[in-house]
Amino acid sequence: MYEDINSVIKEATEHFDRSLEHLQRELTKIRTGKANTAMLEGVLVEYYGSPVPINQVANITASDSKTITIQPWERKIIADIERSIFEANLGVTPQNDGEVIRLTIPPLTEDRRKDLVKQAKSLAEDTRVGIRNERHKILDFVKKEVKNGYAEDAGKRMEGRVQDLVNEYNDKVQHMVDVKEKDIMTI
Repeated sequence: MYEDINSVIKEATEHFDRSLEHLQRELTKIRTGKANTAMLEGVLVEYYGSPVPINQVANITASDSKTITIQPWERKIIADIERSIFEANLGVTPQNDGEVIRLTIPPLTEDRRKDLVKQAKSLAEDTRVGIRNERHKILDFVKKEVKNGYAEDAGKRMEGRVQDLVNEYNDKVQHMVDVKEKDIMTI
């Protein structure tokens, strides 16, 4: 798990940073009522028999605050892109003019906005659970090291440092969710 007690904080920080990056990626996928190309990140298109991310077969741009434009590099895959968008269940209907696909983002209802905020808070709680689980691993390691001869007062200081780190990252998670909530609830 950990090489020694001195590497604990470094590894915990790296784990917590990865957790925050994952949360940020997941939060960008939540619709806010504005056109955001990130909502297409998980969409895979069948391209010559292989599933390929949509951004590898088309140019994707937000032409205005309500419209995403998808310009395929090959016209013959427009139907495949359109099918992939339907299957991704994004809540938008693609409009195909033979050369370009347009996604018009409908305005969100108040109930839908509240549901999206709940979804964002759920993602944040999952991240906090991951942070707490890592904290438990670290504290178990520190307790084991104390039993093996590491100074008890140094172990307590390490536990305090780990808790301070956990609190700092939980504050960052809360800030990210607050920003996303404000973005979702803004009309």
